[in-house]
Amino acid sequence: MVIGDVEKMVAVGLIWGATNALMRRGALISDQQIQNKQSSSSIKTHQNPILKTLIDWYNLLLVWQYSVPFIINLSASASFFAILSDTPISLAVPVTNATTFAATAVFGMFLGEETRVGLTLFGTVLIILGVFVCVV
Repeated sequence: MVIGDVEKMVAVGLIWGATNALMRRGALISDQQIQNKQSSSSIKTHQNPILKTLIDWYNLLLVWQYSVPFIINLSASASFFAILSDTPISLAVPVTNATTFAATAVFGMFLGEETRVGLTLFGTVLIILGVFVCVV
């Protein structure tokens, strides 16, 4: 394994974490738009649960605040699979997932999500130490 692979894994984790937080915000915006449409009109809701789910997904993808981070997230997923060709899965998965978890928490804080800042930062430091132990 090359040291550059670790940086790639951390980069993928950071991208996943940032886009997770951004997609959550986009989903909340989409939900708000749906509620506004439903309260301002008498649109008939679909009784078919599969059709309703497909329409909800379509409407979600129309919200750029969700769809742009989603595309970036998928691009990072493709990079992750490329990294797996050169790196043991027993290292790639823990490093990438731990970084993703920490990045999601930190980016969520930056976006104004209500969190317990002290505990979030403490947990993030523990994650960073755990990644360091896995790499070393």
